[in-house]
Amino acid sequence: MKKIILLILMALFITLHSIGGGILTNSNQSANYVRLLSRNASLGIDGAYYNPAGLVKLENGLFLSFHNQTIFQTKTINNSFPLLNNSSYEGTTTVPVFPTFFAVYKKDKFAISFAAGPNAGGGSAKYKKGLPSFEYQISELPALLSSMGIPTSLYSVDIDFDGSSIFWGPQVDFSYAFTDNISASIGMRYIYAVNTYNGNIKNIMFNPTHPQINPNGNMMSAVDFFTAAGMNDYVQMVSDKEVDVKQTGTGFTPIIGFNFNYEKLNIGCKYEFETKLELENDTKKDGTGMFPDGQKFRNDIPATLSLGIEYSILDNLRASFSWNHYFDKNVDWEGKENFIDDNLYELSLGLEYDINDAICFSIGFLHSQTGVGQGYQTDISYSLSSNSVGFGAMFKASDKINLNVGCLYAMYEDGEKIIDYGNFGSYKETYDKTTLIFALGIDYKLF
Repeated sequence: MKKIILLILMALFITLHSIGGGILTNSNQSANYVRLLSRNASLGIDGAYYNPAGLVKLENGLFLSFHNQTIFQTKTINNSFPLLNNSSYEGTTTVPVFPTFFAVYKKDKFAISFAAGPNAGGGSAKYKKGLPSFEYQISELPALLSSMGIPTSLYSVDIDFDGSSIFWGPQVDFSYAFTDNISASIGMRYIYAVNTYNGNIKNIMFNPTHPQINPNGNMMSAVDFFTAAGMNDYVQMVSDKEVDVKQTGTGFTPIIGFNFNYEKLNIGCKYEFETKLELENDTKKDGTGMFPDGQKFRNDIPATLSLGIEYSILDNLRASFSWNHYFDKNVDWEGKENFIDDNLYELSLGLEYDINDAICFSIGFLHSQTGVGQGYQTDISYSLSSNSVGFGAMFKASDKINLNVGCLYAMYEDGEKIIDYGNFGSYKETYDKTTLIFALGIDYKLF
């Protein structure tokens, strides 16, 4: 039972950190990104996150930008282990508010910028039927009792867990233009991470047919049966468990950037150093003994290398290319990084077309290639390669206000794994996922 609780909390944590970008990092930080999927060479206000060195190409003045995304994600796991009550498990994540904010002050060759948003995490998760790893040990109880000469064929369990997670990442960058074509930036991001988990596993029941305890083979409490049968080793395992845990931690991410601009061509490059992040348990209830109050563990954010190219094909048509490389193999994830064979990378292409001076349409495509090995993949923590399509528009409401709207749909390649259930044999488990995002952003020039 302790293992089941631990798996559930790990599942909540991983689900909440797989919205966009790398295994842990959220790269979806603006409505402009959602509608184009290629912003590493951005010369707009969201360059405060994607390309700080390019901000010196803005007009002189003070700029503010507010964005929000509404995110829907579905994860589906199919498992052929015959003892489980369900063969298909579906988890949903809904993030109604995923806000980001940018501010830039540009004066001649110098720019200072501020960006803030959920650098990782940013949602909550609910599991109505759990996952195979939540209950496969419980599902084996009827077979175990039957092997002892106590015919048992059914089980049930109530699993109720809610989790929320957010890694806020405010950052400040300083940018300077050395020439008309070359500029650079240096900055720092502060990470404040908070995970909260609340829930329980309770009311484990099955239908053992026992002449003295349950002669009719009705569904009954597993605790009551094992107590009456004098099987005390099993009583603790099937007893109700409750967890109320909050985990917090802070870290710092140094950031450097470079931008080159020549006529119709712009190239942006950025390197985010690894964030060494240690979280600490603040435990109010822990029926498992797995989360001692004050215990610390590492959950680093990988270093990231980003490159972007934008080229104006025509006066009203621009093409962009972006590449992100996440150094997942170098972090400390309490040993889970040992199951990563290659670092995850992303490639994206985007097109923007100006209908007139006030309206711009865009479309983008992004391919994400995971590098995890089979040892990494489980129903609680899997990484899949994906293809995403984004589209949307920018509307110039006035000389000082721009509106950006976008929609993104991500399609993931199926993954699978053969799981060894010991004496019960080996069975296949498959993994799938979809993500849908709607975004709105407002850019405003104060002066």
